[in-house]
Amino acid sequence: MGAANKVPGVSGGIVAFVAGFYEEFIYSLQKVNGKAFKLLLSGRFRSFYRYINGTFLSLLIFGMLISYFSISRLLDYFLAQKELFVWSAFFGMILGSIYYISKDFEHWSKRTITAGLIGLIVGISISFLNPAKENDNLFFIFICGIISVSGMTLPGLSGSFILILLGNYVLLLVDSVNALYDTFAEIIIGDYSFTSNPERLRTLTILAVFTAGSATGLVSLSHLLTYVLKHFKHITTAVIIGFITGSLGVVWPWKRTIFKTDTFGELILDSNGKEIILNYERFFPDLGSSETWWAIFFVIVGIAILLLLDWYGKVRKENELSM
Repeated sequence: MGAANKVPGVSGGIVAFVAGFYEEFIYSLQKVNGKAFKLLLSGRFRSFYRYINGTFLSLLIFGMLISYFSISRLLDYFLAQKELFVWSAFFGMILGSIYYISKDFEHWSKRTITAGLIGLIVGISISFLNPAKENDNLFFIFICGIISVSGMTLPGLSGSFILILLGNYVLLLVDSVNALYDTFAEIIIGDYSFTSNPERLRTLTILAVFTAGSATGLVSLSHLLTYVLKHFKHITTAVIIGFITGSLGVVWPWKRTIFKTDTFGELILDSNGKEIILNYERFFPDLGSSETWWAIFFVIVGIAILLLLDWYGKVRKENELSM
C-alpha cells in the first residue's frame, strides 16, 4: 500500500481491497474514536491497543512506512529512466483490480448500474482535469493531507494523482520525503547541520503538517466509509468498479507530458524551479516498435501482480477459517 500510494493514478486502497483486508482496515480505523482516547488518557494502554485492533494497524502502518520511504527514490529513478514500463505495469495492475472486484459481484440492478456509471463519469472527468500551481501555504498543505489520504481509503481514487491536480505532488511526495530521508541519514552519522538550514526546516515543517492532515483525513474518512459500507455496500462496490475503470486514463502508459508555457512558448517554472505539468497528451502506441511490446509485457506483469494478491487473499481467508 505504501508503494501504491506513492504513484499517481494508483490507489493503495486497491491493494487492501484485493488482498482481502479492506473492510478490516476501515473498521479498525473507525475504532480510533472518543472511547479509544478515553482509554488512552486513563492509562489503560492494553485495552486501548486491543480496542483499535492495534496489532493489525501497527503492522500495516509500519509496513506502509517502510515501503513508502524505501520506494521513494527507487521509483523516482525508474520513472525518470523507464517511465513507459513503469506506467505499463501500473496500468496492468488497474486492469487486474477491475477484474478482481467485478468477477464476484452479482448484484447488478438499475441502482447499481446507475451508481457504476456515475463512478465511471467521475473517474474519466478527474483524468482530464488540469493541475493547479504549487502552493506551500501550511493550511492548504493540511487540506492536501486530508484529501490525498483518500487513496488509502477509497479503492480507485489515487491520492498521488489528486496531489498533482492540487499542484503539490512534487513538493509533498518527492521533495519533502527526500528531505526527511536525507535528515535521517545525516542524524545517523551525527551530522546536525540541517538545523541551521532554513529551506530544509521549512520542508520538514511542510511534511509534518501534511502528515497531520493525512492522519486527520484517515480517521474521519474511515468513520464515513464504515457507515457507507454498512448501509450501501453493493452501491459502493458498483461506484468503485466504475470509478476505477474511468481512472484508467490517468495511468495510460502511452502519453506525453505537457508543461505550462508563457505566451512566448517558454517553460514556466514553479517555486522550486521545476516545470509545471499542465496535462498529458495520450496516444495509441506503435505496434511495430519493440518498446511497445516490452510495455505490453509489463502490462501483463502488472495484471499478474494483482492475480498474486488475489491468490494471497484467498489463502489468508482459508487459513483464518481453518484456525
